[in-house]
Amino acid sequence: MVRHIFSNLILVWSITFDLYRPGWTHHSKKQSWNNQNLSSVPLDLDVKLRRLDLSNNFITQLHALAVPYLEQLDLSGNQLDLISEGAFGNLARLEHLNLSRNRLSVSLGSNSKALGSLGRLKSLDISMNGLSNSAAELLLRNKSSLDQLKMTGNVLIKLSPSMFRESKGITNLIIEDNLISEIEKQTFEPLSRLESLNLARNNLAFICDFTLHQVKYLNLSRNSLEFFVTREDAALYSLEVLDLSHNKLLYFPILPKLNKLKHLYLQNNLLGALGSEAVMVTEVNFLYQHIMKERIHRKNYLHANWRLMPLAYIDLSFNHFTSFPLETLSLLFSLETLNFSHNCLQHINWDIRNYHNQSQVRQIRFPSLKCLDLQKNSLTSVSPFFLKALPQIDTLNLQENQVQPCGFLMKSLPKIFDLNSSCVAFGQLKTLKHLNLRENYIKILPPTSFQGTSLISLNLAKNNHMVIGEAALEGVQATLQSLIISEISMNSSGLSLPCMPALTNLNISNNKLNKTPGSLACSSLKVIDVRNNAFTSLNCSLLQTLSLNQTAMFISGNKFNCCNSRWLTVLNEMMVRLPDINQTECFTQLRNLTFPEYLEHPSFYCSFKRDGQEIHFGQIIIIVLFLIVLLSMLIGFSRKLCCSQRSFMV
Repeated sequence: MVRHIFSNLILVWSITFDLYRPGWTHHSKKQSWNNQNLSSVPLDLDVKLRRLDLSNNFITQLHALAVPYLEQLDLSGNQLDLISEGAFGNLARLEHLNLSRNRLSVSLGSNSKALGSLGRLKSLDISMNGLSNSAAELLLRNKSSLDQLKMTGNVLIKLSPSMFRESKGITNLIIEDNLISEIEKQTFEPLSRLESLNLARNNLAFICDFTLHQVKYLNLSRNSLEFFVTREDAALYSLEVLDLSHNKLLYFPILPKLNKLKHLYLQNNLLGALGSEAVMVTEVNFLYQHIMKERIHRKNYLHANWRLMPLAYIDLSFNHFTSFPLETLSLLFSLETLNFSHNCLQHINWDIRNYHNQSQVRQIRFPSLKCLDLQKNSLTSVSPFFLKALPQIDTLNLQENQVQPCGFLMKSLPKIFDLNSSCVAFGQLKTLKHLNLRENYIKILPPTSFQGTSLISLNLAKNNHMVIGEAALEGVQATLQSLIISEISMNSSGLSLPCMPALTNLNISNNKLNKTPGSLACSSLKVIDVRNNAFTSLNCSLLQTLSLNQTAMFISGNKFNCCNSRWLTVLNEMMVRLPDINQTECFTQLRNLTFPEYLEHPSFYCSFKRDGQEIHFGQIIIIVLFLIVLLSMLIGFSRKLCCSQRSFMV
C-alpha cells in the first residue's frame, strides 16, 4: 500500500517537473524556445514533440533534428544560412515549416537539398530570405504535397511555369512585396487547385489576358497597373474578390463575362481622370480591340457584362471622378455598398446618353444599393432623378461636402426640373435610416428637411453657426434614435428640439449651451454628451426623469459650480456612468478643482449655508468685516462711557 502511494507520488512529481521545465509552454507535444537568444538548437528536445517554436533567436546553422513525430517547426527570425542535407531526414511527419526572415540564399545548394527531403510538406514560408528566381525554384523542388506557399519580401523579378512545376497542388500562394514585373503565360494556369493568389506590392504594369478560372481571391494591389483585361468567352470564372487598389488604372477593369465576383476594390487609382464616363468607355473599348484584335460595334459593350455579376461591394474612393458614372454602375443590379468618397464631384447630374429631352427622362436604377459613401467630395447639388434611382438606400454619408437640405417634401417631380437645384430633397429617400451631414457649411436647417425619410441616426456636427428651424425635425421625431449636433457654436436660445420618444443617443458637445431643452424629458435617452459647453449646473428634475433609461453621460469641459452639484448626487444615485468625471472641473470661491477632489472633502469647500442657500467666500468676508467694525465701535463707546463716569466723580 505504502509502496503504491509512493510510486504514484513519484509519477505526479515527474509529470509536474516536465510541465514546468524552462521553455515548455503547454505539454510534451509542444515546446517554445522563441526569443531566448539561442545560437543553436537545444540538445534536450523531447522526441515526442509535435510542435517546436525556435523563432526570433540567433541560430545560424541547423543540423539533424531527432524529433520523428514533429509536425510543425518555426525557425523564423533567425540568422539561418546553412541547413545540412540531413537536417530534416528524421522528420517524416513534418507538414508546416516556417523559415521566413533568414538567409537561405547563402548556402543554396545544401539548403535546397535539405528542403528537397520534405516530401509531405503542406505549408512553407520562405519570405524575406533574399531569394532570386533561380533560388526559389531550387527550394521548391519535390513539393507536390504543398498546399500553402509564402514568398513575401524576396527579390523575384519574373514568374515562369518552371517556378511551380513540382508544386501544382498549391491552393494559397502569397508572393507579395517582390520586384515582379512580368508573368509568363501558363505560370499559374496548371495550378488547378489555386484559390487565393496575392501579388500585391510588385511592379506589374498590366494584366492583358486574365485566364485564371480557378482563382477565388486575387490581390494585385500596390503595383503599377494601368489596365486589367479579360478576354470575353463563355468560361465560368470562380473569382469572388478582386483587389486592384493603389494602382494607376485609368479605366474600369474588363472582367470575365461569367464570374462570381462579390467584392471589387478600386480605391486609390486614376479612374475618372479621362473626364466623362463616355470618354472612359470609348477609350477602354479601343484598348480591348487593340489588345485582343477584336472589333467592338456597340458602346459600353464590355461593361454590359456587369449585369451578370453578383457584385455586392465596390470601392471607388480616392480616385479622380468629376462626374458620377451613372450608366456603368447602374448595371450592377446586386450592388449593395458603394464607396465613392474622396473624389472630385461637385454635382451629380443626370448625364445619360441618348437623353436630350427632359420631359422624357430615361430612368435607370440602383435597385439593391443600401449604403452610399460620398464623403469628402465637393458636392453642392444632387439631381432629384438620382435620388429617385435609390429605392433601397439605407445609409448615406455626405460628410465634408456643401449640400443644403431642401425645406419641403417633393411628392412628385415636375416634368421640367432644375437639375442644378441648390438644395437636396432628402424626402425622396423613403428608406433612408442613417444620414451624415457633418461639416457641410449648412447655415439654416429649414422645416421638414427630412420629412418622408425613416431616419434613425442623423449627424449635423460641425456646421458652424447653423440655425435649426423650429420644425426642422418634423416627420422624423418619432423614429430618430441618434442625433449629433456638436461643434456648431450654438447657444441655448438657438436649440429647440421636439419631443423625440425614440431618441437614445444625443451629442450636443462643443457648443455654448448652459441649459438642456426640457423637451428631452419625453425621450428614452441612454447616452448624453454635453462636453465642452457653458453649463454651471444640470437640471435635476430632467435627469431624474431620464435616469430611468440613461446609462452614461459625458460632462467634462464645462464650468460647473462645485457648491451647486445636487445633479451629481442624482446621477450617482441612479447609477449613471460618468466616464470622464476625472477630467471634469468645477469651481468654488477658493479655486478650481476636479470633481473627485471636491467629492473627497465637499464640506471643506462648501460648508457655509444660510436658509438652505450657500454663503460665498465674498459674503463671509463682508460679514467678518462688519463684525470687526461693530466690535470696534462698541469698544470705543465703552471707553467714552467709562471716561465720562470718572470725570463726573471727580
